[in-house]
Amino acid sequence: MSERLAELYPNHVASVVARAERALAFGDCDHLLLASGREQYRFLDDRPVAFYAHPPFKAFVPLTSQTDSWIVLTPGRKPVLVYCQPDDYWHLPPAPPHGYWVEQFDIRVIRKPEDAVQHFPPPGDRLAIIGEAHDAVGAYVPNNPPRVLSSLHFSRSAKTEYELACMRLAQRRAVRGHRAAEAAFRACGSEIDIHRAYLEATSHNDLDLPYGNIVALNEHCAVLHYQYQRHDRPAEHRSFLIDAGAQVHGYASDITRTYGNGDAEFSALLAGVERVQQQLCAKVRAGQNYPLLHIEAHHLLAGVLAEQDIVRMSAEAMVAEGVSSVFFPHGLGHPIGLQVHDVAGFHANEAGDTIPRPAGHPYLRMTRTLEENFVVTIEPGLYFIPMLLAGLKAGAHAGAVNWRKVEHLTRFGGIRIEDEVRATSGEPENLTRDAFAAG
Repeated sequence: MSERLAELYPNHVASVVARAERALAFGDCDHLLLASGREQYRFLDDRPVAFYAHPPFKAFVPLTSQTDSWIVLTPGRKPVLVYCQPDDYWHLPPAPPHGYWVEQFDIRVIRKPEDAVQHFPPPGDRLAIIGEAHDAVGAYVPNNPPRVLSSLHFSRSAKTEYELACMRLAQRRAVRGHRAAEAAFRACGSEIDIHRAYLEATSHNDLDLPYGNIVALNEHCAVLHYQYQRHDRPAEHRSFLIDAGAQVHGYASDITRTYGNGDAEFSALLAGVERVQQQLCAKVRAGQNYPLLHIEAHHLLAGVLAEQDIVRMSAEAMVAEGVSSVFFPHGLGHPIGLQVHDVAGFHANEAGDTIPRPAGHPYLRMTRTLEENFVVTIEPGLYFIPMLLAGLKAGAHAGAVNWRKVEHLTRFGGIRIEDEVRATSGEPENLTRDAFAAG
């Protein structure tokens, strides 16, 4: 696959350069400076905060841990990579630039961050400097021109063939972890045991992950962003929800799976969510309005609640009265790429005007209409969250709920199933299912 990346990369860089030049023209700027980022330290401490290169920098080069470096782009010229390789015997310095990507750049190696200014255009020129305030070098202070930044974000939504190849590799890497995690659950491991199995299988450490793994057993499956990994093993392993991804060359994957212990009622509910999830994945096509797909998810999941005799209302009534939101309280998904929750999910246009969320759906992370080569997650779920159920029990529709069944299923927490799907003009490409099928 590395040969395939080498083949695809030149066209990717050409595309990224063209987008950047368009962004400069759109923002009335002459030069683009993209910071990789600078290492920071904890307050009143000498321990560094985990470093991750800024996404606009990673869009050009597959360098995810390179501090104090810059991309310098002037339209019509070969892009410059200012590559910081400090003299350092306390830490392992970066290796000299190497790999399939180096020929696409005019590479200037520096030893100290402040030396970067020697390779920048004059400060009086119209510069778009993208980064955080602490990335400033001398007189070059990030200004993040809104029109330039918005254009860069907007253009990242459609993925290049190189990006898609990296994302497929990230899927395959994460799938290895998911298989190991399921095996650890079946072996009655603790949450931390399962997490460690995942890291081992993906050849990641915690800092390599694109986000903190959600590794939840039993009632913890009802916590949408469950943030702990307990060391103790529960008396029963009733259910297991894992939301975990991996990275390849800065591109993220984000996969969720839920497993049960054979309980008939939970298994039936899990099968219903799986069916709905696959129906929704099949509709990820160019021209699909994503908010409408989210609303459809509510109707389909409400149908499952009715089928399983959890709520005795029609699907239409459940959605209209907000009952479905008690069991499905988050959005259908989000864009993904260089970031797990990728940028421009709400952009109406290159200028950054936004498309509002549908009324009553405050947590939806994308409101755009899908286009060719957009990649989004599809992650419907049904949960038994005590706080939300208490409100339902105290409300007007309490009598429509089968509380015996809810009480039983609350012990399992909840269900979420998540795939990454590429929109095309024809059949969608389900990157996640393809990775599982490949073994």
